[in-house]
Amino acid sequence: MILNKTKSSILEPRITLVGAGPGDPDLISLKGVKALNTADVVLYDALVNGALLNHAPEHAIKIFVGRADDESFSQDAVNKLMIDYALNFGHVVRLKSGDPFVFARGFEEVDFAESYSIQTEIIPGISSAIGVPGLHKIPMTYGNLSESFWVLSGTNAKGEVSPDLVGAAKSNATVVVLMGIEHIREIAAIFIEEGKDRLPVAVIENGSSKEENIIVGVVDTIAELIEDHKISSPALLVFGNVVSVHPAFARIRDFYATMAEA
Repeated sequence: MILNKTKSSILEPRITLVGAGPGDPDLISLKGVKALNTADVVLYDALVNGALLNHAPEHAIKIFVGRADDESFSQDAVNKLMIDYALNFGHVVRLKSGDPFVFARGFEEVDFAESYSIQTEIIPGISSAIGVPGLHKIPMTYGNLSESFWVLSGTNAKGEVSPDLVGAAKSNATVVVLMGIEHIREIAAIFIEEGKDRLPVAVIENGSSKEENIIVGVVDTIAELIEDHKISSPALLVFGNVVSVHPAFARIRDFYATMAEA
């Protein structure tokens, strides 16, 4: 395919990685919006809210590049698209859900672009790992409930449950697991092995979007709750005592108190 070149694009090819936030289009930063305002091309992921494309100029080319787990849009293919469009059109905005540097392969894209001596800029976004629980008033740290937090991918590069979860489950920290819902039984078993069968858990599907769902439970029954409510990806898991401050958890606490008294 032959791309039409413009004088401005020849003079200044550049790539800006923009974090779109977790889903609600209002959660993108003002700097991210300004970058979109000046885009000649926008490459965007499946989880990016389509309303954000309205911030790009009418003439800008909008290219859908799928999901990270979609083999039709490999990382290598996306990298090459960024370079081709930057060299031929000018300013490419690489719009990624959440934050570009949190399980989003943002650094790989920056590194590839800079290997071609193309100017790059990173505009952070609100990561779903922190922002989505916060929208539901679930803090990462709070008093004596948690003094730190972990953010992990549910699986490693081989598609296996991440061994880092073992260390996380041993801690008293809040543990946020992204891309792990398909392995919830294996992940829950890791916490149960540490005697945390009644540790509070929140599961948030499609965080901050109109299709958002949240369920709250405890480790030993969370897999059944997910199945009963038909929760699916994209969803994140929050393990930790901080989940107990969510209003819905009061009913669970009362249930176990009643069981103990019986």
